[in-house]
Amino acid sequence: MLPGRLCWVPLLLALGVGSGSGGGGDSRRRRLLAAKVNKHKPWIETSYHGVITENNDTVILDPPLVALDKDAPVPFAGEICAFKIHGQELPFEAVVLNKTSGEGRLRAKSPIDCEFQKEYTFIIQAYDCGAGPHETAWKKSHKAVVHIQVKDVNEFAPTFKEPAYKTVVTEGKIYDSILQVEAVDEDCSPQYSQICNYEIVTTDVPFAIDRNGNIRNTEKLSYDKQHQYEILVTAYDCGQKPAAQDTLVQVDVKPVCKPGWQDWTKRIEYQPGSGSMPLFPSIRLETCDGAVSSLQIVAELQTNYIGKGCDRETYSEKSLQKLCGASSGIIDLLPSPSAATNWTAGLRVDSSEMIFKFDGRQGAKIPDGIVPKNLTDQFTITMWMKHGPSPGVRAEKETILCNSDKTEMNRHHYALYVHNCRLVFLLRKDFDQADTFRPAEFHWKLDQICDKEWHYYVINVEFPVVTLYMDGATYEPYLVTNDWPIHPSHIAMQLTVGACWQGGEVTKPRFTQFFHGSLASLTIRPGKMESQKVISCLQACKEGLDINSLESLGQGIKYHFNPSQSVLVMEGEDIGNINRALQKVSYINSRQFPTAGVRRLKVSSKVQCFGEDVCISIPEVDAYVMVLQAIEPQITLQGTDHFWRPAAQFESARGVTLFPDLKIVSTFARTEAPRDMKTTAPKSEVLEEMLHNLDFCDILVIGGDLDPRQECLELNHSELHQRHLDATNSTAGYSIYGVGSMSRYEQVLHHIRYRNWHPASLEARRFRIKCSELNGRYTSNEFNLEVSVLHEDRVSDKEHVNHLIVQPPFLQSVHHPESRSSIQRSSVVPSIATVVIIISVCMLVFVVAMGVYRVRIAHQHFIQETEAAKESEMDWDDSALTITVNPMEKHAGPGHGEDETEGEEEEEAEEDMSSSSGSDDSEEEEEEEGTGRGRHGQSGARQAQLEWDDSTLPY
Repeated sequence: MLPGRLCWVPLLLALGVGSGSGGGGDSRRRRLLAAKVNKHKPWIETSYHGVITENNDTVILDPPLVALDKDAPVPFAGEICAFKIHGQELPFEAVVLNKTSGEGRLRAKSPIDCEFQKEYTFIIQAYDCGAGPHETAWKKSHKAVVHIQVKDVNEFAPTFKEPAYKTVVTEGKIYDSILQVEAVDEDCSPQYSQICNYEIVTTDVPFAIDRNGNIRNTEKLSYDKQHQYEILVTAYDCGQKPAAQDTLVQVDVKPVCKPGWQDWTKRIEYQPGSGSMPLFPSIRLETCDGAVSSLQIVAELQTNYIGKGCDRETYSEKSLQKLCGASSGIIDLLPSPSAATNWTAGLRVDSSEMIFKFDGRQGAKIPDGIVPKNLTDQFTITMWMKHGPSPGVRAEKETILCNSDKTEMNRHHYALYVHNCRLVFLLRKDFDQADTFRPAEFHWKLDQICDKEWHYYVINVEFPVVTLYMDGATYEPYLVTNDWPIHPSHIAMQLTVGACWQGGEVTKPRFTQFFHGSLASLTIRPGKMESQKVISCLQACKEGLDINSLESLGQGIKYHFNPSQSVLVMEGEDIGNINRALQKVSYINSRQFPTAGVRRLKVSSKVQCFGEDVCISIPEVDAYVMVLQAIEPQITLQGTDHFWRPAAQFESARGVTLFPDLKIVSTFARTEAPRDMKTTAPKSEVLEEMLHNLDFCDILVIGGDLDPRQECLELNHSELHQRHLDATNSTAGYSIYGVGSMSRYEQVLHHIRYRNWHPASLEARRFRIKCSELNGRYTSNEFNLEVSVLHEDRVSDKEHVNHLIVQPPFLQSVHHPESRSSIQRSSVVPSIATVVIIISVCMLVFVVAMGVYRVRIAHQHFIQETEAAKESEMDWDDSALTITVNPMEKHAGPGHGEDETEGEEEEEAEEDMSSSSGSDDSEEEEEEEGTGRGRHGQSGARQAQLEWDDSTLPY
C-alpha cells in the first residue's frame, strides 16, 4: 500500500497541491483536486435486520454492515471513516472496524431492556474519509433503514394480582369453579410473559386447579368436618419459571343456609372504665331469602347472680342513703360487725357485698336504744331480699323483722315476715295511741317474693295507709285485716332480725319463726317516709344496656327499655335497619370498681311474614359479657407517727392536733415495657396515683378506752357538715363515715384533737387510723400514732428532741393549707418557770468556767517563762525531742477558752454562753501570747517548728 501512495506524490506536486502560496487560490485548487480524486459516494445496503439480546450490547445484522467505495484504492477517498445513525436518543452506535474494507459493527451504548422497548427502527449512512488527511470533502452514502428486534430473557418470575384470595362456599355441593386466581409476568416475549400452568402447593386438600387458575373442589365439603381451608397456589410461565411468592386462598365453608344471627362473638370482654362498649358491632340477620314483613328483638342482660341483682355501689346503707339524697335519721339494722355494732357478729355474711344469709337457725337481737320505741305514724322500712319457696307443705312464718315482748308475754307489736310466698307487715297500735278496731296486717302476693332473685323492698307507713315499693314499682296490699290495739303494759320489748323473740308462754325464752334466705341493707327510719325519687335511686343498677347514637337509629325502629335497663325491645320492618340498630346496642358499667365476672346476654327474635306463609324461626343469641378485674388501689396513710407536746397543751381548750400532716394517697402498679424494643430487659412496675372516694375512716384508741372523766377526742361538726360527712364518737375511738374524696377525709382528719384534763399521770397515748373504700373492699394500711406528754421536770431530758413535724415523702402527695397552720399551732412552747431555771443554771456554770479558765492561764505563763530561761543557756538539739504533756492541760487557741476537764453536763449547760464568752477569752489569750512572743522571740520560733501530736492525750 505504501508504494502506491508514493506514486501519487509527483502528480500532486505538479498540480501545486501544498505549495503554500496564494491563499484564495489554494483553497479553490484543493476543492478541484478533491473533486478529481473523491469521485464516488460510499455504498451500503438499503435495509438491515438485526437482533440483540436484552442486557447485551452486540447487534447481529443481516446482512452484515459493510460499506464500499469505487474510489478505492485511492487513499482517503476510497476508505470508509464512519457510520452515522440518525435518530433521537437511540441507544445504539455504529463503529468502523476496517477503513479499507469498509467493515463496521452496530452495538448498544447501554444494556437494552426488552420490557422497555421491543423493537427499534432508524436510518444509517456511511461516510468516506474525503480527499485527504484533514477529512475534508467527505461523501456519504444513501440512507439505509435498520430494523432491530430485542430478544427477551426470562428474568421475571410470575406474580399474583392479589396476595390472598377469599371465598365462601356452601357445604354439600360440587363446584365447577369456586374462584379464579390470576398471575402475570413482566417479561416482554410471549414465551416468557404468558402463564402456562398453575399448581396447588398444599397437599391433602380436596381442591384442584386448571391451567387458567380456576379452583374447584374435588369432593363435597362439610361444615361440621372443617369450617375453613387455607391452600397455597403457585404459577409457572411458559419458561417454567415458578412464581416468586405463592398466594393464599382461603375457602370458608358455611352450612346449608339456616336462618339466624351471624358474625357475633360469644365472649365479650369489658375493661372497667371503658364506658359504653358495643356488644355486636358486626352482627347481621340471615333470613335465607325468607319473606319477612317485621321483626321484634328482645335483648336481655342477666345480672341476677351479681351482687344484689346487678352491679350496684357496695357502700354502707347509710352512705347510699346520703348519696341518693335521703333524709337523715336512718337506722341500719344489719350493719357491718364492729365493736359498736356487734349484734351481727354471729351471722353468716358475704363480706364483699354485706349480704347476710339466714339458714333458718339463727337470729340477731337489736340492742335497746338503737331503735326508738315509738316509730310514730310515719316511718319507712327498706331492705334487699332474696327468697325462695318455703320448705314443707304448710310453711311457717319466716320473720324478717320483729318487735315483741321480751318477757312474760308473746305479743308482736310490729313485724315483717314472709308466709306462703306472701309478704306481710304487722303493725299493732297501743291503746294510748288508738282505741278502736284499726288496720293491723297488710298482705302482698307477688311472684317475686319466692323467685330466688334479689329485689328491693320499701314499706312506707303513713298509718293507716301502708304502701309497698318493689324494684321501684308501687304495690297496694291485696288484703288488709283489722285488729284491736295492744293493752298497755310495762313489759320491755325486744327487736330482732331473722327470727322473732318469744319471751313468754314458753319454759325458756327463745327465737322462733326463723327466716330462710338472704337480706341486706335492712333499715328503718322513724318519723319519715321515703320519696319515690330516693327509692328509685337506691335500687338503681350501675350497669345495663345502652344504645350508642340514638339519632342514627332511624324512624323505622321502635325501642323500649325496662326501668333497670336490663331488657331492650326493638321493632322494625327493614332487616338492614334492624341489623344497624342491634349493632349499636352496648353494655355500660359506671362503677369505678365494678364487680368482676360473667353477665349472661340473650337476644331473642320474633319474625312475622307476609300473608299466611310459614315464618322462619331464628335461634336465640346466647353470649356473655366478661367484666374484667379492675385495678386494685393501694391506699396509704402516712404522716408523723410520734411526737411530744407539753402538758399545758393537752389541758388547753384546743387540745393537741393528732394528724396535722396526714396524707392519704392511693396508687396502683402499672407495668411498663422497656423503651428499647430490642432489649431483653424485664418489664418494670411504675406506681401511679389514682383518685377515688372513701367511705369511712376509723380512729381507734390503743391501750385502753378513753376515760370520759378526763380525756376525749374532739372534732368540730362544722368540719364534717362542710364536707358532707358524718361521725360517731365513743370511748373506743372516732369514726368518720360518708362517701367523699380522699382530700375531704384528709381535711377532716387534720382537725381531730385530743384533750386530757389531767395529763400529769399520762406518759403517752397511742392511736390507730384505718380508712376504707366500698365498705371495706379496699382498705388502707394501719397508721399508728403515739403522742407523748412533755412534763416540765423533764424538759432538759427532751432538749434535743425535734418537735417539728417532718413532712413524709410520698408519691404525688397533695398539699393543703390546713397542714401548715396545724404544724405552727402544735410547736412546743416552754413555760416561763422552765426558762428561768435554765438561765440560772447557765449563769452558774459560766462563773465556774471563768474561774477555771483564769487558773489555767496563770499556769501556762509560768511554764512558758521556765522554758524561755532554759533555752537562753543552751542550744537545743530538737531532732530527738520528746515532749511530755500534762494531761490536765490543753493548748488554748482562739475561741476555745472552756475547761474541757469538766463533764458533759457542764458542757451542755455552757453551750448557750460559749459564743459570747469565746470572743472575750480570745482577746485575753492574744494579749498574753503577744507579751510572751516579745520576750521570747527565738523560743517562739523554735517552738513553732515542733509538731505536737495530742491525738492520744486524755483530756
